[in-house]
Amino acid sequence: MHKKENHFKLSDAEFELQFRNCTLNPADFSHEAHIRLAWIHIRQYGIEQAEKNIQTQLQQFVATLGATDKYHTTLTIAAVKAVYHFMLKAHATSFEGFITEFPQLKHNFKGLIEAHYSFDVYTSAKAKATYLSPDLLPFD
Repeated sequence: MHKKENHFKLSDAEFELQFRNCTLNPADFSHEAHIRLAWIHIRQYGIEQAEKNIQTQLQQFVATLGATDKYHTTLTIAAVKAVYHFMLKAHATSFEGFITEFPQLKHNFKGLIEAHYSFDVYTSAKAKATYLSPDLLPFD
């Protein structure tokens, strides 16, 4: 079994609180931690509120780090929608079980995004600034 990432040292409530308060160690905010944050927010607040919460909190988090250029609107919302899509199919009741059940969220996220967009959303300035709906395959 792979070594657990540092964010697993925190309970869901502690992880969410530290992220919201911008006290989470930035080194612990990996891609997997991004996915966990979406999973927590969707479970706690529902998909619509989760999308709003994560955008606001992620913008605050990167601003605290002086890294506002790292924030990407389309990828942020697309990631939340992708997590929600898999949550609807999940049998797991914990994030650890969820990410084990759907490893593509961690290991092939770029492939998942490219299945929905016909253009390189990663380098699009417009996609970074504003949410662009998928033009190939909706997330629903």
